[in-house]
Amino acid sequence: MRRIRTAPHAPLAAAAVLLALAAAPAPAQAASEQGQGQGQGHEPKAPREFVALHDVAPTIRQDIRYFTAHNFVGEPIDGYRQPMCIVTKDTAKALARAQRSLLARGYTLKVYDCYRPQRAVDHFVRWAKDLDDQKMKTEFYPRVDKNRLFEDGYIAEKSGHSRGSTVDITVAELPARPTRPYHPGEPLVPCYAPREERFPDNSVDTGTGFDCFDTLSHTDDPRITGKQRANRQLLKTTLEREGFSNLPEEWWHFTHKPETFPDTYFDFPVSRHSLTSHR
Repeated sequence: MRRIRTAPHAPLAAAAVLLALAAAPAPAQAASEQGQGQGQGHEPKAPREFVALHDVAPTIRQDIRYFTAHNFVGEPIDGYRQPMCIVTKDTAKALARAQRSLLARGYTLKVYDCYRPQRAVDHFVRWAKDLDDQKMKTEFYPRVDKNRLFEDGYIAEKSGHSRGSTVDITVAELPARPTRPYHPGEPLVPCYAPREERFPDNSVDTGTGFDCFDTLSHTDDPRITGKQRANRQLLKTTLEREGFSNLPEEWWHFTHKPETFPDTYFDFPVSRHSLTSHR
């Protein structure tokens, strides 16, 4: 959903080391970093306040959906040149604190999206205006008419993600096995189907998949009960303690407050080469 609101314990240390090794960038990501500088000399750069989350909190899992075709558009999104999470330093530090809390309880955070360039938001807008393109409807918006995506607030021309303090995030129970890749053209299942039927995800069951355009995604929807509600509350309370605010319409959407850039929407690509001190 693209809604916007104006708005030194020894065992723990050992676990963190093991998870850090497991969470190191995949070979595909490392390979994608090679040659990124070619033809990008005039691309905008991120201010020094932006960092790669992996450099601050390497044990947090990353499943950057808009780098892939497994999203409501059905193709990689403009501006996502590497499958990585970029956020402001304050946001990264807050996520690291939340991660330490969850690791001690046998869980890990997992991000689906972090900073999002304006060109990606523009891609969403173009897609939403093309009413004939509905190839991902069965999974992501089965009960919503595409011609209502703007009116219902699922798509907007600006996103808080472009300011760098907002993340789409969930929790996974350890040990968390990798999620299998999505294969374009494979049969789709509604995002609110029972967990064992919808696309597999190594995260805890929260009642819907990520980016599910449905009222069941509202954090406190009364139809979400039992363990699913408890999992949403685990995510929400853990992040709220570190200064994050949840968007009520999306259980996965959190913004760290106060925002480092409350009024600025950036358009640098999601890439190591966008960072001022990339390495």
